[in-house]
Amino acid sequence: MLLAEHREAVCAYARRMTADGLVVGTSGNLSAREGDLVAVTPTGVSYDELRPEDVPVLRLDGTPVEGELRPTSELPMHLAIYREASDPDGADIGAVVHTHSTHAVAVSTVVDEVPAVHYMVATIGPSVRVAPYATYGTQDLADAMLTALDGRRGCVLGNHGTVTYGTGLEQAYHRAQQLEWVCQVWLAARGAGTPRVLPRAEVEHVVDRLRGYGQK
Repeated sequence: MLLAEHREAVCAYARRMTADGLVVGTSGNLSAREGDLVAVTPTGVSYDELRPEDVPVLRLDGTPVEGELRPTSELPMHLAIYREASDPDGADIGAVVHTHSTHAVAVSTVVDEVPAVHYMVATIGPSVRVAPYATYGTQDLADAMLTALDGRRGCVLGNHGTVTYGTGLEQAYHRAQQLEWVCQVWLAARGAGTPRVLPRAEVEHVVDRLRGYGQK
């Protein structure tokens, strides 16, 4: 089976998205890449029942390679990131996570950008842009997303959800979690008053510190 480990990881993280409340039902989707091949969640399949062999494999141009099920309707977003997005640090993009997380969707209906209300915004960039709304599954949505991702590792999709990427699913998923949490903090602070925002220089300082974070 092609990309066996990647397809197993796609199943595991798809179930985790549901358990963590980042999606409801079969909404949201994710993918993992190896070279020219991408393993992506299929459309309309319960994540509790998803098996590795159910995960379709396609080429970066969208050509099917293996698997009987149709890929997610958001395939244009996934392929656009792999083909056209650039990590600010020049890292390879090996996974994409798309959620419908509650707080991020709520924020997307209020502002065009989530400021640095907490230093963990730095996992995404100096701030988090909100892409204008476009119909799901369309190239218009993929194009709006790419603009919002410029210089960022994730963005919020207007009236829709979030997109994050990383070198692998673990990193991309971690960024999706942090993005949802930051949106929750922003909403709580905005509801209480006018949030204080960290200066850009401090966020850039945190970006540098995060490069050396964790065990090596």
